[in-house]
Amino acid sequence: MLVMKNIIRIRFFELSILCFMIASPGRLFAQGILKQSAKSIEERPQGETAAFSHAATETASDPQVRVGAGDLLEVRVFDTPEMTQTIRVSDSGDASLSLIGRLHLGGLTPDEAREVIAHSLVEGHYLVNPQVSVLIQEYGTQGVSVLGEVQKPGVYSILGNRTLLDVISQAGGTTMYAGPTVTVKRNSNSTLLTVALTKDANNTLASDVAMQPGDKVFIPRASLVYVLGDVGRPGGFLMQNRGRMTVLQAIALAGGQTRTASITHVRLIHKTDTGYTDTQIPLKKIMNGQSPDTELQAEDILYIPNSSAKSLIYRTAPSIFQSASSAAIYGAIL
Repeated sequence: MLVMKNIIRIRFFELSILCFMIASPGRLFAQGILKQSAKSIEERPQGETAAFSHAATETASDPQVRVGAGDLLEVRVFDTPEMTQTIRVSDSGDASLSLIGRLHLGGLTPDEAREVIAHSLVEGHYLVNPQVSVLIQEYGTQGVSVLGEVQKPGVYSILGNRTLLDVISQAGGTTMYAGPTVTVKRNSNSTLLTVALTKDANNTLASDVAMQPGDKVFIPRASLVYVLGDVGRPGGFLMQNRGRMTVLQAIALAGGQTRTASITHVRLIHKTDTGYTDTQIPLKKIMNGQSPDTELQAEDILYIPNSSAKSLIYRTAPSIFQSASSAAIYGAIL
């Protein structure tokens, strides 16, 4: 019996040594990986570290909703219902809280305001470890103003990270008269940004910008070109192709000239600061490819008279401009 116990002890000892030998290479391999990882971190070029820090900074600097003048805040303290209160931020950014008194919360994020309130409760020996929550119930100055050619102009609240396209979508989208660019005025430093709204979805999404509380967005009306006279659909047409339009494009949008139009007496009238300029347009040569197509400017009037004798009587530029003022306006997709 004693011999059997010794044999079992010897076998157990040999098995323990075998297990240790099997586990040792894995430990050594893991230690080697850790050492190699530490070495690679220490030997990382400074440029890579700087790039990583810059990316982190950009993420941290994303615009956030901040407490502003006129905001209505709801302050709660966990397990202390008597500390629940609703306060209005003054024009100077201060708020009066029970026990604590006045605190300057303007310009802080809700998380930062929560930390300030919790610190004041601890410093005043009111609570040991308060769990404070701050909720902005109403926004007094955090809205983004959307003006111009949108379906529903107004002031829209932004919660979290919102972009220009998000705000335009809240305003119901643009109207058919919207121009190809949007102007954004930053509330923080009054900087003006011009953002292009193109028909290319990739370019429009790539040029989208983040909105900040208090920003103003203005979508101007597209420029107009008028085509009057003997055409299928006389009226004004929006220059939606990045503000560019030629004579042939304008006539095509107007339904083309009629059979009775005089294409040898076409006039281009442009209003200047000192008056009007009246230029003859060789439409027949342009249509035959013998002359380059003329590019129009905003508020130009292209007048195509009738070939009958009475209609060829010269009309003055002011009278043609008066006719343009009552012309119908049409949208165009170029």
